Amino acid sequence: MSSILNRPPARLVARSIALLAVTAMSVTSLPAQSRAGNVIPGIEVLLTDSMHLIRGKRVGLLTNHSGRDRKGTSTIDLLFNAPGVKLTALYGPEHGIRGEAKAGEKISSGVDAKTGVKVHSLYGAVESPTADMLKDIDVLLYDIQDVGARVYTYQWTLALTAASAGKPIIILDRPNPIRADRFEGNILDLRFRSLVGQHAVALRYGLTPGELMRLLVGTKALNASVTVIPMKNYTRAMWFDQTGIPRVNPSPNLRTLDAELLYPGTVFFEGTNAAEGRGTDAPFQLIGADYLTDHVAVAASLNALKLPGVRFDTATRTIEPGYKFGGKTIPMIKISVTDRNAVRPVELGIRMLRAFYAAHPKEFAWREPTVNAAGRIKGIDRLAGTDQLTKAVEAGTVDALIKQWDADAVRFAAQVKPYLLYR
Repeated sequence: MSSILNRPPARLVARSIALLAVTAMSVTSLPAQSRAGNVIPGIEVLLTDSMHLIRGKRVGLLTNHSGRDRKGTSTIDLLFNAPGVKLTALYGPEHGIRGEAKAGEKISSGVDAKTGVKVHSLYGAVESPTADMLKDIDVLLYDIQDVGARVYTYQWTLALTAASAGKPIIILDRPNPIRADRFEGNILDLRFRSLVGQHAVALRYGLTPGELMRLLVGTKALNASVTVIPMKNYTRAMWFDQTGIPRVNPSPNLRTLDAELLYPGTVFFEGTNAAEGRGTDAPFQLIGADYLTDHVAVAASLNALKLPGVRFDTATRTIEPGYKFGGKTIPMIKISVTDRNAVRPVELGIRMLRAFYAAHPKEFAWREPTVNAAGRIKGIDRLAGTDQLTKAVEAGTVDALIKQWDADAVRFAAQVKPYLLYR
């Protein structure tokens, strides 16, 4: 493997791309120093240093409301108004081009009201663009804020698009909000691949969007031509609130950085008959059910585990209509982050599943499988990327499962080293 993959160059070289010894992949070079609070996202780097990549070309853009510069201007508008660039198509993932649709709500194609550019939905009847959707573009750009969790759909919409597009892909890189130097959880078993997990990566994968695609192309999991426009002044140990980039909720129910941190574990409850907090003021930080009448005892049992960086309290919430237990007031467990650098969200999620199951083996249940792109696979197995989680929760063998998943995370952390862009 070329040594350029193992270390970032000394500075960002304007108007050039470092060609890498991986399948049709390239990346612009990187700054030598990083300054907390002054991270420049890929879209701004593109507009300042790398416009030659898109000037004179018909450009497609896969983005949503999180694609914007530090002033809050949408990447859509920036490209639409960029001299010499013709923005000819937009592609909308889950939640739509403006991020307003609910989780799982199918998105329709249409026209962007502000620019008049055609919008193609990639979350509905199709999950990757058809030839007809791509006929009017020469290059496809991607600019979406990720959350660093395998169960998020945006990065897999990108992977599916890159695999099928047959067009050059340019990724405008953004931070991993929950640190890009932390790895946790199992590596996905490809038998359980779906739009919440397409490739064999760890659950908390410790990569930026650009690095993730470098990994997939470099390991030949993905055959695509990908160029990454890296951020300036970014370091791996940064939390999002240390970057200086203004926060925008990446999706409607991830409203705080603490929620994003807990999400790789509490998201498991989407695959159960317990509520994951949607329809409350704190999704993924509140977990409950109408049968959890002993929530005081369950919270005490979880606190007795002394899980690092968190505290479990009790709460009640009236759930908004349209969600699990909609219209009901139910008992819940509230998760408070006390030391974010210590939190292990995947282990937390596993321990909470076991606590709910142990307290209510008759009431607690896994949601039935529905027909989807992955076939009739239970939602929990798609989220976990395996059927071993449910077995361990029911058998009370979660200690062994966590040990096995920790080993997976160590293996994955070693695997990704050649594809990292930042120190």
